[in-house]
Amino acid sequence: MTAPTLQDLAPAGLDVTTDPYPVYAALRAKGPVHRILVPESGEVWLVVARDEARAALTDHRLRNDIRFSSSWTDDGGHAIGLNMLQTDAPQHTRLRALVAREFTPGRIEALRPRIRETADGLLDTMIPAGSADLVHSFALPLPLTVICELLGVPSGDHDDFHSWSSEIVTPTSPEAAGAAVTAMTGYFATLIEDRRANPADDLMSALVAVSAPGDGPAAPASAPLSPEELLGMAFLLLVAGHETTVNLISGSVLALLTHPDQLAALRADPGLVRGAIEETLRYDGPVGAAAFRHAAEPVQIGGTVIPAGDTVLVSLAAASRAPRHFPDPDRFDIRREQPPR
Repeated sequence: MTAPTLQDLAPAGLDVTTDPYPVYAALRAKGPVHRILVPESGEVWLVVARDEARAALTDHRLRNDIRFSSSWTDDGGHAIGLNMLQTDAPQHTRLRALVAREFTPGRIEALRPRIRETADGLLDTMIPAGSADLVHSFALPLPLTVICELLGVPSGDHDDFHSWSSEIVTPTSPEAAGAAVTAMTGYFATLIEDRRANPADDLMSALVAVSAPGDGPAAPASAPLSPEELLGMAFLLLVAGHETTVNLISGSVLALLTHPDQLAALRADPGLVRGAIEETLRYDGPVGAAAFRHAAEPVQIGGTVIPAGDTVLVSLAAASRAPRHFPDPDRFDIRREQPPR
């Protein structure tokens, strides 16, 4: 028997794509783990309770590597290179360490003037018009410009990068997604070779400097980035770096505009901005679920045994509205005291 989709579980009259939270609340009331069908991906175990979500995210038996899935045949053609979302320790630890050492406080601080300049320029263009599409005019170009400049991508290529990444993240068809992967892979390969020959003061050059120029076997813990890993790292930084920020900016503004008392409080006290960001991440964050994880062996979560080879999907959105941890969870409150992480 095929498992139901989230839409199948939605209360009458509700669309899970526009308001999934009542569905999550109903599922939490029945239990922390549920078998559902994710269209285009197959059946998964959905984790909706906060404690069980935290446990699943830290359980080493649940692997990022899709080869642990019993249904695995290939990566679907929608991945570029090999990135941290596809690997487990010790390779994940190694990849994270290599990129983390390039995100030094000095490099990040050096970006601040350019980020401010870009934001001010976008606002200066929007204000005289009297109205604007927030996503198109600000939320998208700000992080896309910063990430592309960080990687050393010329401004004239930014639109192409957004088009490719959007197609890869939310494919309109297998053919279109494949074409986007091919185009982005080719572009990154050319950019990497250029930075290898002509290093610049950008993150791509720094990553190239800690990479190996040729193909080789699986890297030991101390090895430089392989060519496949270098491609994957560039892809992950671009897509994860700008798509999530677009959603966070637009989600924050929407939450504030639909809660005028909270907007007034923030305007009266800009010191509340950190709390506003944290509350937006909880209330309606930019990523609804973690990446798929696959059981390398039988795993028990919240009383449910996940068979080896099955896939687990942790709902960050559902866990972030668990009433035991967040009193009155459907209320947007920028002064909310956050529970321990």
